[in-house]
Amino acid sequence: MSAVYTTDEYGRPFIIVREQDKKARTSGIEATKAHIMAAKTVANIVRTSLGPRGLDKVLISPDGDITISNDGATIMSQMAIENQIGRLLVELSKSQDDEIGDGTTGIVVLAGALLEQAEELLDRGIHPIRISDGFEQACKIAVAHLDQVSDVIPWSKSDTGDLFKCAKTSLGSKIVNKCHDQFAQIAVDAVLAVADLERKDVDFELIKMEGKVGGELADTELVRGVIIDKDFSHPQMPKVVKDARIAILTCPFEPPKPKTKHKLDITSVKEFEELQKYERDAFEGMVRRVKECGANIVACQWGFDDEANSLLLQHRLPAIRWVGGPEVELLAIATNGRIVPRFEDLSSEKLGRAGTVREVAYGTTNESMIVVEDCANSKAVTVFVRGGNKMIVEEAKRSLHDAMCVVRNLIVDNRVVYGGAAAEISCSLAVEREADQVSTIEQYAMRSFARALDAIPMALAENSGLPPIETLSFVKSQQVALGVSSLGVDCMDTGISDMKRQFVFDPLISKRQQFLLATQLVKMILKIDDVIVHKNDNQE
Repeated sequence: MSAVYTTDEYGRPFIIVREQDKKARTSGIEATKAHIMAAKTVANIVRTSLGPRGLDKVLISPDGDITISNDGATIMSQMAIENQIGRLLVELSKSQDDEIGDGTTGIVVLAGALLEQAEELLDRGIHPIRISDGFEQACKIAVAHLDQVSDVIPWSKSDTGDLFKCAKTSLGSKIVNKCHDQFAQIAVDAVLAVADLERKDVDFELIKMEGKVGGELADTELVRGVIIDKDFSHPQMPKVVKDARIAILTCPFEPPKPKTKHKLDITSVKEFEELQKYERDAFEGMVRRVKECGANIVACQWGFDDEANSLLLQHRLPAIRWVGGPEVELLAIATNGRIVPRFEDLSSEKLGRAGTVREVAYGTTNESMIVVEDCANSKAVTVFVRGGNKMIVEEAKRSLHDAMCVVRNLIVDNRVVYGGAAAEISCSLAVEREADQVSTIEQYAMRSFARALDAIPMALAENSGLPPIETLSFVKSQQVALGVSSLGVDCMDTGISDMKRQFVFDPLISKRQQFLLATQLVKMILKIDDVIVHKNDNQE
């Protein structure tokens, strides 16, 4: 039995903490090193996925579903990490994905490199707080230097060439690079279609992604409207509706039921016929209300039975049933319609309007989808992704999302730094220069921060099959000798190290966020010096 004792004013001992082998405790430098080891292990897993020639990971869920991806946020979120510090890296990657949408692999690699450098400093006897302070100083210098080396890329709705190049940079490492130009153009067009350029804001809720297995990636298209993964409720309904006036309902086509428990006894044929007549009158009343308000198509969140379906067909009123909640909302936004919860509330003012609603069949199967085009609110768009199998479609969606986030970031702030780790190398040199001017012990932490930044170009070179140390030394010497901050790692082996000439851009806010979030997480980990794990009764 282990316990912590102290004494009262009379010298009598009493127990403060009674552990009784129910707790596992690690403290001091040992705890910090254990955290660093866990974080380094996680970072090394995604390190090989960095860059345009990074490798993919196969992730198998407990149900046997397979995901193939090199997207950092996807890999981190599906790894089922149990270690608490490993989970912090997962949250770090998720924060970058939620805030910026791109750079999720790079931020984890940078955090792992910073912790690796921190471990060396701990071995030299430097206190974790001094290391944290040095990293914070170095991060401020690096972020300030990013502002200095950044360039402004001009763009407008008529001139989107630079936005297109940035989207291509994001897609360079993705599975869709065989349709590089097409996907980059889709990303630019989708974001500009929904962007509020005056407020510099992009509402991603207006961009919907639909995927369908079949065809190939080149069949992916941008639809200026909404796609609903349903078909018309009856096969004999018309497949195309022009000048559509859509009633968007969240109430089912069925007779009203009492809200409390009820029991209905039918003892004769007459009573059954009366019930049948009541139901038919109720159905006809609902259809009549829809027709009277001027609707020529119905989208219903709920289903309806064959009798209601037959009546809708008789009244030449095409209908879509079981439309999901998000699709109902997007349809209402796109068509400027109102969602109607009761038939009594229907009116012509609440109808959504669209130029065409058509049912389209895809592939060799009988699967169909509803395409709503020429909507009253032209801002809503849908990216319809095609692919040979489910894995390809899902990875293409993730790739497009990253590219659209890059374009969104450039609309918010159109400053860029150059890729191929040119920005990291330039910041590393700047931090090293400033460290030479610092007389306190923080200078060692600042130099370690600069070495951690070098881990990004080293990983890029390694993943591209280049000699890492030689490549880094060459690019560093060229940046110093020529004074050009856009020189980086020539991952694609084109013979040009100048990323400006290769048109490899990264949004400034993405890179700045990487530096800030990674430094904050490392500071948090370095300040944890005691871990107490409570064990269960049956856990040894």
